[in-house]
Parts: sequence; C-alpha cells; structure tokens
Amino acid sequence: MRISCFRLILSLSTITNFTPCKRSLISRPLSLLIISERFIPIVVHFDEQASKKLQPLSCNLPPVALKLSIPMSPMNTLSITQVRANEEGFISILVSDMGLDFAKDLLIRRAVYSIIPLKLPQIEKYLKIPVVGRVDVVLWNISIDGVEIDSSYVKTGEEGIVLIASGATANLSMNWQYSYSTWLVPIPISDEGSASVQVKDMEVGLTLDLKDLGGFLKLSVLECGCYVKAISIKIDGGSSWLYQGVVGAFQGKIVSAVEEAIPRKITEEILKLDALLQDLPNKIPVGDVASLNVTFVSDPVLSNSSIDFKVNGLFTAEDEIVASNYPHQQQTTSVTCTGANEMIKISLHENVLKSASMVYFNADYMHWLVDKIPDQALLNTAGWKHIVPQLYKQYPNDDMDLNISVSAPPLIKVTNQGIGATIYADVIVDVLDAGEVIPVACISLVIDTSGSAHILQNNLAGSVRVEHLSASLKWSNIGNLHMLLVQTVMSTVIKTVVVPYVNLHLMRGFPLPLPHGFALKNARIRYADSGILICSNVSYKTSVLI
Repeated sequence: MRISCFRLILSLSTITNFTPCKRSLISRPLSLLIISERFIPIVVHFDEQASKKLQPLSCNLPPVALKLSIPMSPMNTLSITQVRANEEGFISILVSDMGLDFAKDLLIRRAVYSIIPLKLPQIEKYLKIPVVGRVDVVLWNISIDGVEIDSSYVKTGEEGIVLIASGATANLSMNWQYSYSTWLVPIPISDEGSASVQVKDMEVGLTLDLKDLGGFLKLSVLECGCYVKAISIKIDGGSSWLYQGVVGAFQGKIVSAVEEAIPRKITEEILKLDALLQDLPNKIPVGDVASLNVTFVSDPVLSNSSIDFKVNGLFTAEDEIVASNYPHQQQTTSVTCTGANEMIKISLHENVLKSASMVYFNADYMHWLVDKIPDQALLNTAGWKHIVPQLYKQYPNDDMDLNISVSAPPLIKVTNQGIGATIYADVIVDVLDAGEVIPVACISLVIDTSGSAHILQNNLAGSVRVEHLSASLKWSNIGNLHMLLVQTVMSTVIKTVVVPYVNLHLMRGFPLPLPHGFALKNARIRYADSGILICSNVSYKTSVLI
C-alpha cells in the first residue's frame, strides 16, 4: 500500500562521499517509522514487504540515533499486546480518600437503583380481638419503593473496606386483608385495603474484601447488616381495632423483613459487581501490533485513607507472552499530587515506555523509507550539484530517497525534568538511476529531543521537539561528505517533516487503565525519578451502570 500524503525526503546536496551497496531487494513503496516521545514507537508502514527487505542489504549500515524526551503514545495503526504478569506492577493507581468517597457515592446509588423496588415476603398472622375473637390477617404485595440516605462514610484498612449508610429512610407499600367469623355471625367477614410504611433511622453496614485472584480482582462480602430503629404504619380503610392490631402484631415482622431483605439484596448485587470485575480485560489493545498488560499483580493495598492498585503495565507484541525482565526500582522521589481534591494518582514507571519501544523494535517497525516531501526538489541530485558535485556528476538529475533503520531499542530515561530517549539507526542514501535503487552512502544520526505530555480524554498524549542533532558518515561511495552541511540538512528535515508528523500521532495518545464509564477530569502531569505521575479527579457517565 502506498500513501502519498506524507513522504520524508532527505536532501543530499551536502553529501560528497558514497560507497556501493546493493539494494536490488528494496522495493519502492514508502515505509516510515517514527519513535514517539513516550517511547512508544510510531510506525507508518506503507508496504510490508518493503520494510522486511531492508535487512538483507549487503552494505554496512551505520547506526542512526534519535533521542526523544516526552511521554507520548502510538498511532491508531499500532496495537498493544499483553505481557505476562511478573509479580511486579509498573503502573499503579492510587485512589485517595476523595476518590473513595466518590466511589462510595456511586456504589450507594448503584445499590439503591438495584434494590428499588424490593419485594418482601408475605406476612401472615392471626390476632385475638376482644368481642370479635380470632382474626386472620395477611400482609401481601409488600414492596420497598424508595430509599433515601442521609449520610454515609467509607473506611479502609486491614479489616477491609467498610461502608456505612446511616439516617436512612425507606418507604414501603403493601396490601392487607383480614377475615373472621363469630358465633353471632357464622358467615365469614372479610375486608381488604392498602397500607404504607415509613422506615426511619435505618442504618446499613457493609464490609468488603478485595483481593488479587490470578491477575483479576475478587470482591467478596465479609459482613452486611441492616438495623431499623423505628417504623410508622398508615392503613387506608379498616377499623380502628385493625390498625391497633396490625401495628402491635406486625411491626416487628415488618422490621425483620426489611432487615433481612436489604442485606440479602446488597449481597446479590456485590456478587454481580464481582462478576463484572472478573470480566475486566487483562490487556488493552492499541491498534494491531501491541497490547498493554493490565493484569493485577498483587492484592490492593488498603490504608486508612486510600487504596493502591498495581498492574503489570508493560507492552508486548500480540500473541506473545513474555515475562518481564525489567528491573523495577521503587520510586523514592518526594514528588506527589498536591491538590486537595484530587481523587486518583496514576504512576507509570519508565519501564512501561521501555517495553513499548522494545515491542515495536522487535516487530520490525523502527525503520522508514521516504521518497516524497513537500519540497520534492531536495530529493533530486540536481539540487545538490553545488554542494556534492561528484554526486550530480555521477548521477545527473536522478531522484533520491532515504532509508532509515533503527539498529537497537531506544534508550529511555525519565527524570523530574521530563522523558528522554536515545535511538540508534542506520541511514542509507539512495539514488534512483534507470529503475535501479543504488545506495550511495550511510550516515549515523543522534537526535536529542524534549517534549511535553498531556491528557487527551483518558489517553496519555504529548508532543516532541528536537533539541540537538549530530550526524557522522559511516561509509560513502561518492567520496567524502561535508558532514556539517549534511547535519544541517538532516536537522532541517527532521524538524520540519518528521517531528510534525510524529506529533500528529502522538497527540492521539495511548489509553490509560481506567474502568469503563470513568473519565479523567482536570488532570495534571508531573515527572519523577524513573516515573510519570498523573494527578486527577474523575467523573462518571451516569448513563453507564457500574
């Protein structure tokens, strides 16, 4: 497939020295690779066969180095594959007390939404009424139709996650029916009607356990209870003796029914929520090349004011399971989230970025063959005849292209100043003469860049800029080259063509491990020694059920 909307062409007007290199296996279609600032390789692969044919070259290919330093993301054409958990997490999500309070409110809304209406079992009892005698009474179609929570709080610690809702009220509706007969009136007498009940000062307590179970979260109920302090009953119709009888005889049964039904229903809903947790994906695809492993690697750490989750967080190729061999040094930096109302902190170790660059390097995506740029004249020997006369003399008015191939995975380092990476690559300068692709020189580059990262919805994105570029000649078939001029041309092309193209894709970002329905809000990014911190609040789509 050939894409002509963007081609990188490196002008050779400063090249003066070339060495023969067979390129008969190289096809003409463009294959472009760029390493993103986040050290997620960005690849524009215009022809699968062209890229694979780059390796059989019989010439010595010099390493070209690029150094990037921003947290970035891959293009949509990339994908992320899952890496096998290695009992160590390179991405952690810490939920603060504000985040716990937010989650608690969501759980309560979920519980109320799920409970209402809650059907209670039918209640039967007989009453002894003076003069009347025995009266059989049945309460049926009993339903909790509404619950309001006055206050609630959540507490975490070694005992688990404790959630208390107090000062709650519940509204019940029901139907009643009675029947009796006396020696005076042997024919059965019956009546029926409706009634309403208000439950006052109800308190519901719930203790949850959250554990890692083979890379997934297991949520279970340790304790669940409900206490009703008082109820009031209003009967529509009936006699006064009926009211007094129902209140006296059925009040305790109604309370017991409520205190049993609510915990039972909450436990059922927790089981459903646990099933949802079990169904969470253990990898996040990003395109069709790689995946981000979001397998949990340990039990959540419960403190008295937060919960800390750790996931593997490494990239790997699709259909490839690789144990992590990245040494993980615990961050000791004092950089923290300082916002008083920030709900979560997402920490990414630099090994996340290293794993991404390794995946795309091994997938043979870190090279590009460019033959078109906006100023196409720079890719013709005529444009270089005053700088490299021997090039124009040997190949007059011939088109050229540039083949860049990264020779080693990028070297990545995160500091409190930002993200940096060094990329080594081989650059082959080609002349297109009479239908033949002739490599004439190999050049080594080292490019230092800096950049910035930002949050785009739930993606980590950014941009990159070149700080310094150096070039050296590895071999030449056309004599010596004026490397200072070549370096200037390389720098111009990288800054004006490659970097804008890279930034176009880096702005899309790669997804952060957040549950469906949640979104980052007012996120801030901070850099630490060997890691990146994302401090943010969160919002939740009310149309999405937990």
